[in-house]
Amino acid sequence: MTRGAKNLTHLDEAGAARMVDVTAKQVSVRTGSASGRVLVSPRVVELLRGEGVPKGDALATARIAGIMAAKRTPDLIPLCHPIALHGVAVDLTVHDDAVAITATVRTADRTGVEMEALTAVSVAALTVVDMIKAVDPGAVITDVRVETKTGGVSGDWQRAAASGRDPGETATQGDGGQD
Repeated sequence: MTRGAKNLTHLDEAGAARMVDVTAKQVSVRTGSASGRVLVSPRVVELLRGEGVPKGDALATARIAGIMAAKRTPDLIPLCHPIALHGVAVDLTVHDDAVAITATVRTADRTGVEMEALTAVSVAALTVVDMIKAVDPGAVITDVRVETKTGGVSGDWQRAAASGRDPGETATQGDGGQD
């Protein structure tokens, strides 16, 4: 076994990657939310707030792409369980220097949906870049991160408010069990 492998749930006794068996876990309502930003030029902001970018409705296209991506997460992330998603919301807001993206995913299942929320935000951000690249080839995707999770053995978790804490530190957290 590799060093530290006995504490990692996605490694077998030999240290090889495996999908965790969640059969014995209780079904519970779970949510995951994530956020990210696409830094854009003032011209892109102007276009998004006005006549739109030449390629089409960037925000609507990115929203749909994010929803579609959440549903395809297990096809993209090798050890992610294929679970039924009961709700996916992707919101995009144009700010003076960026497009802010948030995604919230809900299920009633045996494992969490944080990866689905992250995938939704990431693909929505990639879609924004694709839609605006003719106007702003220098757009930057940044700050993609989990914001909250609820449900499961490990309980609820939320990113600490801007209080000087380390980015990984939590405001509320359960026992750290495998979700």
